Amino acid sequence: MQPVTAASQQATTMPTGPDGTPFEQLLESSRRDLTGYCYRMLGASSEAEDAVQETMIKAWSARDSFAGQSSLRTWLFRIAHNVCVNMVRSPQRRARPMDLGASTRTADAVLGAPLPENAFVQPIPDQRVIDTSGDPAAVAEARDSIRLAFVAALQHLPPLQRSALILCEVLKWSAAEVATLLEVTPASINSALQRARKTMSSHRAAASMPLEDPAHRHLLNQYLRAFEAYDMNLLVSLLRDDVVLSMPPFGLWLSGPDDVIAWFVGKGSVCENGRLIPLDVNGAGGFANYHFVEPGLWKPWAIQVIETDGGRIIGHHNFLYPELFESFGLPTVIDERERPAVGRSPGSASD
Repeated sequence: MQPVTAASQQATTMPTGPDGTPFEQLLESSRRDLTGYCYRMLGASSEAEDAVQETMIKAWSARDSFAGQSSLRTWLFRIAHNVCVNMVRSPQRRARPMDLGASTRTADAVLGAPLPENAFVQPIPDQRVIDTSGDPAAVAEARDSIRLAFVAALQHLPPLQRSALILCEVLKWSAAEVATLLEVTPASINSALQRARKTMSSHRAAASMPLEDPAHRHLLNQYLRAFEAYDMNLLVSLLRDDVVLSMPPFGLWLSGPDDVIAWFVGKGSVCENGRLIPLDVNGAGGFANYHFVEPGLWKPWAIQVIETDGGRIIGHHNFLYPELFESFGLPTVIDERERPAVGRSPGSASD
């Protein structure tokens, strides 16, 4: 985005907010809401960021043409919607491994070749797409709208239905407001909503414990302790009988405590001695999983999304994309190796 110069300000009248807020600041204050919309539309944080950046550039370039016939919010979301529609015109639909085929027994498990990144719904930090500082009930509802299963289910909807459902049922716009944004009739929006709800009902997500529930936090603390100690007895006690384990970019997924634990002590034993940093990701608890390299050194390995219900873990989703760590604002390494004192070589005698 190009900065505003004195010359450009003299050449045109810059749109501002009702209180005189500069246009560039108005755009930036909309970034989180736009990112949340684009993420739900596209199913990946990287694509959502690209879509928002393109929206900002288009809005900045067209700022002289914004004459206030609609609200700035409606104008920006219309641009974002059109950007997203252009991005989803390919036949690819992001999904979860559980949407692509049946589970596998650990004894028969073969990772095979990784699938392309655009095959899977990708994780995103909560704070990038929702306001986590508001009323707890509203925050819990917002978190439900970015859960992996919900975002994956949205990908089954054509763009008009997807947008109508997100705007009306997640962001609480009226049908009339959405009709104005999408330049269709309110009747078309209501019809799209009915069809969207019917499709979504066949992809209903499992219930999840609210992140704010103290029992949920306790469960995550227990999981952290079990994983870092690689205590399989404690870990299995935290898993529900129908727990699933997935590992994008691989299509393989496992179901049930026996197969999950068998994986961790078998082919998944590379996770032993790992380190975890807690995250709020996709409306659930999660962790940045760092892989043990040598004593005192760990490097990025996977973003874990831990889904829970009824005091047990029901989903253990590992996104094996180390490149995500930097975009999540995470350390690119955990380095606790001892270093010699400055100005002295190891083993030198003291004065």
